[in-house]
Amino acid sequence: MTGKTALVVGGTSGIGLATARLLQAGGATVHIVGRDKERLDAAAEGGLIAHQADGGNRAEIAAVAERIGRIDWLIVTLTGREGVGAFADLDLDLLRRAFDAKFWAHVTTVQAVLPRLSEGGSITLVSAITARASMPGTAGVAALNGAVEALIKPLAVELAPIRVNAVSPGVVDTPWWDGLPPEARSGYFAQVERALPARHIGTAEEVAELVAVAATNPNITGTVLETDGGARLVSVG
Repeated sequence: MTGKTALVVGGTSGIGLATARLLQAGGATVHIVGRDKERLDAAAEGGLIAHQADGGNRAEIAAVAERIGRIDWLIVTLTGREGVGAFADLDLDLLRRAFDAKFWAHVTTVQAVLPRLSEGGSITLVSAITARASMPGTAGVAALNGAVEALIKPLAVELAPIRVNAVSPGVVDTPWWDGLPPEARSGYFAQVERALPARHIGTAEEVAELVAVAATNPNITGTVLETDGGARLVSVG
């Protein structure tokens, strides 16, 4: 990885930060983007290069890319917490916000960085297994993550030789779950763990390993890589 430059948008926590640290440990120069300065400063303490910007703001992301120059690996791990709930009661304004926070932010980021991507570089997006699972209460986020994954195959052909892939995690122990009280969180994790064929709740570091493979392996493109402990195979709702 020495001599390569990575940009991780959404790289201040969870899967994004774990991926940034993994690529840095491999010798790459790694830039991270986030909106929160305090989290950016904390993440940058290990030598990551931090940029404060909003993934949904094309001008801000384009300015970051211009400052960096050539980018070999673009990794987008932007997400949000809205859009979950029973379909009959789903707040469509919240779902639109969820699309803005993830789908449109992914599209905006890729468009903004594309002129700076090296030939033969890669784009790796992070979706979620809800796109292909059957979990009650996830129709909204399933549509959202399905939209992210629908980008992969056509872009892999259109943007070639730049490679385009996605990684699809299941339930992962990250700050995404911090909105739940600790007891509810641990109880839900225990329930899911019993239902999963792997009997295991994923970690950010485990997902990051697959993101790094998707980003750096020159023989992978047009693919959605699953790392869900088998969640797509069973009901974990």
